[in-house]
Amino acid sequence: MALFKRSGTSAKGFDWMGLLWLFLFFWYFSGITQLLIQLTDTSGFTGFRQAFFMSAIWLAPMLLFPARTKVMAAVIGVVLWACSMASLGYFFIYQQEFSQSVIFIMFESNPSEAGEYLTQYFAWWMLLAFIAHTAFAIFLWSRLRPVYLPRAQGLIAATAILLVIVGYPLVKQISRADTVALGLEKFETRIEPAVPWQMLVAYRRYREQLDGMQGMLDSVSKIPPLTNLKDSMAGQPATLVLVIGESTNRQRMSLYGYPRQTTPELDKLKDQLAVFNNVITPRPYTIEALQQVLTFADEENPDLYLKTPSLVSVMKQAGYKTYWITNQQTMTKRNTMLTTFSEQADQQVYLNNNRNQNARQYDGDVLEPFTKALADSAPRKFIVVHLLGTHMSYQYRYPPSFDKFTDRQGVPAGVRDDQVPTYNSYDNAVLYNDFVVSSLIKDYAKTDPNGFLLYLSDHGEDVFDSVGHDTLGRNEAKPTAPMYTIPFMAWASPKWRETHDWSFASDLSRPYSSSQLIHTWADLAGLSFNELDPSRSLVNDSFKARPLLIGDPYSRQSKALIDFSLMKPKPPADAAVVQQ
Repeated sequence: MALFKRSGTSAKGFDWMGLLWLFLFFWYFSGITQLLIQLTDTSGFTGFRQAFFMSAIWLAPMLLFPARTKVMAAVIGVVLWACSMASLGYFFIYQQEFSQSVIFIMFESNPSEAGEYLTQYFAWWMLLAFIAHTAFAIFLWSRLRPVYLPRAQGLIAATAILLVIVGYPLVKQISRADTVALGLEKFETRIEPAVPWQMLVAYRRYREQLDGMQGMLDSVSKIPPLTNLKDSMAGQPATLVLVIGESTNRQRMSLYGYPRQTTPELDKLKDQLAVFNNVITPRPYTIEALQQVLTFADEENPDLYLKTPSLVSVMKQAGYKTYWITNQQTMTKRNTMLTTFSEQADQQVYLNNNRNQNARQYDGDVLEPFTKALADSAPRKFIVVHLLGTHMSYQYRYPPSFDKFTDRQGVPAGVRDDQVPTYNSYDNAVLYNDFVVSSLIKDYAKTDPNGFLLYLSDHGEDVFDSVGHDTLGRNEAKPTAPMYTIPFMAWASPKWRETHDWSFASDLSRPYSSSQLIHTWADLAGLSFNELDPSRSLVNDSFKARPLLIGDPYSRQSKALIDFSLMKPKPPADAAVVQQ
């Protein structure tokens, strides 16, 4: 009998309850934040599921060395607790999940700014929550006990856990990816929701993206300035604002004739707006579109963004203090180019540090920093506000008070019943976007500025709009009109109208690609330089209509670029692939 007990079993069999307490202890540090994310409907279920499985990895050493269970659990637990405190605290303050973007903000902030954040956001109840969080962790640790297995069985069980949790997913991701590096990246995404991997992966990716961004900034610094730049407003105070939307199809805006009243606030301002109704984006993805929208690049010269100044650099050269306020994700591999654009500005405000793009994040957050930028004493200001707009998943883009469209009324007959909730949530996102954009205009107008505000979306979105009502999202390989039709409008202050020609009635229907925006912007702002082409300005008398080219300019396929105006709608074979 003594030999039987030393082997690590008991007459009652395996200690399943002991194993459950161990798992619950390790899961708790990742699970508490993921549980709050679920209860508040901040994001989807994927992170919760991944954190659940990853927490089981700590059972392996417990089964291998059961006699040291309490000590090992205490050491591991302290590390997990510290990481979970950071993750939980960040969620308390921002209702966002910890990511590499948070680390970017931490390293970009100085101690004074960090102190201001703590003073502004810390509340007494958070201290009680941290104490309760710690106390419950200690309680769980006190319930732990060794779970014995015979040596061979313990080794097999630990190996099986590592293979199931780490080995198989890692091999699977690498085998499916084009490169080992890409496979490792996908595996990191799988383990990232669990602590401490959340911090480790976030830091590694932060360093990687920082190096990439620094390389781009070094390249930007070597781009020569514009030649012979002249400013008709030189020496005069001015505040100019560019608002960049996201995934908004103008065909779903009542301002553009959509039957549902999705833009009631902009509708009220219509008489004050120059609403252009024939503007398209060159590409249906954020990064690829903005590489052209914010630079001199276009579909026929896509690499000019690497060789010519960006719009931010142009405005700095013209003597404006520049600001970039964004509700887009900051430091992700996909968004490195966006962060590079933002880092060219004098001041940046990064609001969205979620790990997951499909998370509840409201654009209303931009209003406060926008007001602060407007109040800056600098006489000449250029402010970029980059919204998350109506980006998928649409239900995360608006608060419950904007859940207006809930039934089939106003939904096209061809849209299936199972598609209606998504169709409605997109319209609700457009409704909230209307509130944000109109609020930016109203807040801007209150300051009695000398300047104008221009709003456009980076690209559109097909939400069961095109023929067949089967397409959801964007797919450049199977283009549909809603992916490219974007809102484009401008508001000018009374002061600006007094000294500038703001009569655009004959220009509103001109066919135009947002890839030419920098020419229109310079024209509106009163800038001239050798690189400016007035025929590419939407509001210039010298405007020349050109083919509205869309497509991947880097594609090796013949006729990769097509004229949007000649594109005939075709029923898509399947749903579109959604990309940013």
